[in-house]
Amino acid sequence: MTTMKSFVPISPDSHFSLQNLPYGVFKPNQAAEARTGVAIGEYVLDLSVLSRAGLFNGPLLSGSDCFLQPSLNGFMAMGKPAWKEARGTIQKLLSVDEPVLRDNAELQKSALLPMSQVQLMLPAVIGDYTDFFTSKYHTMNCGIIFRGPENPLPPNWLHLPIAYHGRASSVVISGTNLHRPRGQKRPMGTPTPGFGPSVKLDFELEMAMLVGPGNELGTSVSVDDAADHIFGLVLMNDWSARDIQAWEYQPLGPFLGKSFGTSISPWIVTLEALEPFTCEAPVQDPPPLPYLTGKSSSTYDIPLEVALKPAGEEKASVICKSNFKHLYWTIEQQLAHHTINGCNLRPGDLLGSGTISGPEPESFASLLELSWDGKKPLKLGNNISRTFVEDGDEVILSACCQGDGYKVGFGTCSGKILPAIS
Repeated sequence: MTTMKSFVPISPDSHFSLQNLPYGVFKPNQAAEARTGVAIGEYVLDLSVLSRAGLFNGPLLSGSDCFLQPSLNGFMAMGKPAWKEARGTIQKLLSVDEPVLRDNAELQKSALLPMSQVQLMLPAVIGDYTDFFTSKYHTMNCGIIFRGPENPLPPNWLHLPIAYHGRASSVVISGTNLHRPRGQKRPMGTPTPGFGPSVKLDFELEMAMLVGPGNELGTSVSVDDAADHIFGLVLMNDWSARDIQAWEYQPLGPFLGKSFGTSISPWIVTLEALEPFTCEAPVQDPPPLPYLTGKSSSTYDIPLEVALKPAGEEKASVICKSNFKHLYWTIEQQLAHHTINGCNLRPGDLLGSGTISGPEPESFASLLELSWDGKKPLKLGNNISRTFVEDGDEVILSACCQGDGYKVGFGTCSGKILPAIS
């Protein structure tokens, strides 16, 4: 795998190597129809062009129109054998040793487009969105902040992956600006709630899986089969209005404190691309129930980073360095639990991991934790500090795995907060 080289120029620092090949959706220009693509170096490979040229000629993809659609849902639904066939075809076409695309200047011109010149879109039609709560470190921190150190974990937390159903309509692509949300709040010590813009607006560093083949209503997916139902992962910022959330969340969980916007990165990195970065999952004690216990338990070593660019500043400050492997519950356990009651998942469904905090303060993955609910302002340099996100601030998430001479990265997931609409 490390010896693969492409005829496309790829910087050693590029997230989008020949070993990665993440999938996305783009428009070549504002007026064009959306189409499917793969990121390679600083380019987007237009899969619709390759499809029309008859270059997907394997047994599963020959004659398929999955790459002629404006979303990836159809391809995602085809499952792991089709994904493997497509990846092999694309890697071969981009290889330095393969002349079909390398030596065809006309085909190259229509199929390889500079990424800087295209408009990146949501990679799938997201029918449903669920957000989990699976970092023990984040859960412990929140419990200590709000309830004290005596019982920071909810009594069910070590037995099941907790989640809530989010709002798919407000999931937005990286680079989309969001207005500060308004809502009811009841500051501590006041007897009645007030209304206004959130003053405790926060980010949450997460990743999210996109579902491939779903399951029929009334059936479930076993934890050992769950990976076959996961197309890949993206970065996700689960923006959170802490003051609105604190007043509204009992007894049914988050609502307006979350549903104003959720940002995801444009490129879906497949589990096959992440395979070299597999590692042991955390030990779970007590052992989970049999339906959550697989033949093996693994996760992925994916370094994560959050930077915050304050309003009016040119430079962003890195405020968090964490890792996907800190999650207590694996993505396979999350998906299996989601379906155990017979709930049907569908291609393109988005399942967020929950905030990925680690054990050290520098790995705390929200401002709630980094500033300890505003009690310890976070210093950013240039005499600037933050307790929560202010108007004009931009938050940038990134993730990248380092292989032997190549990178498998996710690019960035960014968003800027605009003032509340009055």
